[in-house]
Amino acid sequence: MPMTSGKLLLVGSIPFESAERVLHLAADMLGGHLDAIPDGEVLDRRFWILRMAFQVFNGHAAFETVHRPKAPPGGERLIPTGLDDVWRFRLRPGIERVRFDMPGWRLGYAKDAQNSYAIFQAMKREGKVPARTRFQVSLPAVNSVCNPAIFGTDEAELATIRAGFQEAMVAEARKVCEIIPPGELAVQFDCSFEITDVYGGAGLPIEGSIERNVKQFEGLAEAVADEALLGFHFCFGTFGGWPRFAPPDLGRAVQLANATKRAVSRRIDWIHIPALDTSEEAFYAPLSDLDLGDTRTYLGLIHSMDSFEERYRTARKFLPEFGLGAYCGLGRLEPEQVEPSFRDHLRALEIARDVAG
Repeated sequence: MPMTSGKLLLVGSIPFESAERVLHLAADMLGGHLDAIPDGEVLDRRFWILRMAFQVFNGHAAFETVHRPKAPPGGERLIPTGLDDVWRFRLRPGIERVRFDMPGWRLGYAKDAQNSYAIFQAMKREGKVPARTRFQVSLPAVNSVCNPAIFGTDEAELATIRAGFQEAMVAEARKVCEIIPPGELAVQFDCSFEITDVYGGAGLPIEGSIERNVKQFEGLAEAVADEALLGFHFCFGTFGGWPRFAPPDLGRAVQLANATKRAVSRRIDWIHIPALDTSEEAFYAPLSDLDLGDTRTYLGLIHSMDSFEERYRTARKFLPEFGLGAYCGLGRLEPEQVEPSFRDHLRALEIARDVAG
C-alpha cells in the first residue's frame, strides 16, 4: 500500500510561465524531500478557479453571465482586480441539469497534465527527478469552483450546478489516471471555499456544512486509481490577500478532515491543513482531535519565518508528528519570490530537525 514519507509538500501553483521551469527548480532544490512534484499550475491555471469562469462558464448555454470583470472600452479583463469585481453567473430559467461536453477533456486539467507529464518523464529518464518521485496533479474541489461568490447562495441552484460540475470533474480525474500511470501519479484536491463554508463564512447555513462539503469527496476520490496517491489541501484562501478568511482556531478544519477520512472509502495519503501567523495554543489545540489513522498530516506553517519555530513548537504540543508545507500554493507570489520561498522550505526542515533533537 503506497504511503507518503516526504517531509515537505508543495501545494501546487508556482508563478512561472512553463511547467519545465517549475519541475526543474523543484527537483533541484527540494526533490529529495518530496513524494510528488507538481507542474506549478502555470499560465492561466495560476489563477485557480477563475480560469473556469472565463474558459468554461462564460458562454455556456446553461448560464447567464451576470457580471464580468470591468475592462476599458473595447478591451477585456479575464482576471478580477478584487473581490468586488469577480465573475458572476446564474442558471438560465428552466435548466434542471447542467452538462459539459467532451467529458474528461472539457475542463482542461487532463490536457495540461498530459503535456506536463511528458516533461516529467523526460526528466526522470535523465536522472533529474528521483526514481520514487511522483507527478502531482492538483484539481480544485467542486464546491470551491461552484461557490456562492460566483453563483449566489440559492441552495437549490447551487446543487444543480455542482452536480453537473461534479460529473465533469470526475471524468477529468479518471482521464488523468488513464493518461498517467497511476504508480507515477499523485492527485490532490484543493479545498478553499469548503473551509470558509464550514466556518460559516460563505453565506450558507453553517448547519450541515460539513456534510454538504464532504459529500463531493466520495465521488472525486473514487475517480482516482487505487495505485495513485491521493491528497487533500485545505486552504484559507489567498485571493485579495492572504488569508482571505482567518478563523479563530483549527477546530472546524479538523472536523472537516476527520469527516473526509470517514467518508472516503479508498486510501487518503495526506491532508494538508493551513496555519495562520499565530503561536496561540488555542489556535492549534484542535489538532489533538485529528483522527486520520495512517493518513499523513501536513501543516501549512512555512511562512513568516521569523516566527516559524515558535509556531512549530506550539503545533507539536498537540500533533507530535507531521510534515510541512506552505499555507497555500505560491501562484500569487512574484516569480523572483519562488526561490526564497523554497529556501524557506529547507530552512523549516532544519529548524524542525533541531527542535526534534
